[in-house]
Amino acid sequence: MNWQERIVIDPEILVGKPVIKGTRLAVELIIDLLASDWSEADILRNYPGLTHADILACHQFHAPTPHSTRR
Repeated sequence: MNWQERIVIDPEILVGKPVIKGTRLAVELIIDLLASDWSEADILRNYPGLTHADILACHQFHAPTPHSTRR
C-alpha cells in the first residue's frame, strides 16, 4: 500500500495539513493519539470511518525519509 492512496494535502481542507482522504482528520492527530498510548483499536472505535489501512498510511507518511549517503 502506498500512503498517497489514503492521505491528501489540499489547501481547502485544514489549511493544507495532510489528512486522511474523505475526512478532516489530520495525520498529525492520529500520530499524536498513537504517541499518547491509544491503541489502533481505540482509534478505530472512536473514529469508525477509519480503517487499519488509514492508520498504516499515517505511519508511512510520518516515517522519516532516508537521507542520501554523505560522501
